[in-house]
Amino acid sequence: MNELCGSSRRPAAAPPAWAVLLDAPLPYASGLRLQERLHAARLAEAIPDTVLFLEHTPVVTLGARGRRDGLRVSPAELQSRGIDLVQASRGGNVTFHGPGQCVMYPILRLGRVAAAAHGYLYQLEEIALRTAADFGIPAFRRPGLNGAWTAAGKLAAIGFRLRRWVTLHGMSFNVNVDLAGFDLIVPCGLAGERVTSLRQCLGAGAPSVAQVRLRLARHFENVCRRRLEIFPAGQPLPPPLERLLAPAPGTAGSASRG
Repeated sequence: MNELCGSSRRPAAAPPAWAVLLDAPLPYASGLRLQERLHAARLAEAIPDTVLFLEHTPVVTLGARGRRDGLRVSPAELQSRGIDLVQASRGGNVTFHGPGQCVMYPILRLGRVAAAAHGYLYQLEEIALRTAADFGIPAFRRPGLNGAWTAAGKLAAIGFRLRRWVTLHGMSFNVNVDLAGFDLIVPCGLAGERVTSLRQCLGAGAPSVAQVRLRLARHFENVCRRRLEIFPAGQPLPPPLERLLAPAPGTAGSASRG
């Protein structure tokens, strides 16, 4: 296993980190603003490593190199269906986010090693694979393709950005998201590849988003060797986080926590 963040067992002296669970689905632009605030605070050492867990309202995002030829319908058609279209700064190609999909955005300071980006990708994939295994799904890597895959299709997508050695963006894990959203695009630019979810694989026995995000958080701790202090929706936050997650003046509330 790549040792960028550490071994599979969490050491007693692991660096502390925060995990924030946001409740209501959030527009993509609002989630990006939160990430940017947290990224700036992490660069300034005003907060420790912090992980956001949230869901998005329906949106199609294009990665930094993404092209609109990954769309199977026009932007006007997306709009008529209530789906936003956003050019994102993350790596990767076109993807879909919506309610029922657990999104994990780690804001982490990584080590200055040559394989940092490659190693971090491995770490995120490992978290997804272990989470799938918790629910009885044998997920795996595919050479040359990122994410977590199953016999039924891609279960988790990964796209991140490393800016001044602090990460942005991260992973989306399909729990019970409406998979019809992926029919409107060429997911990750991979024509002919299927996308799946825990609900599609497990039926009525599929876990909730809340259950999945807690498993993602625990595996994040072990894989990335960060001891997480988790703040569920409705629980008071440390003052620095309270300020950073508060809506900007003159805007609608950006993060619902209960």
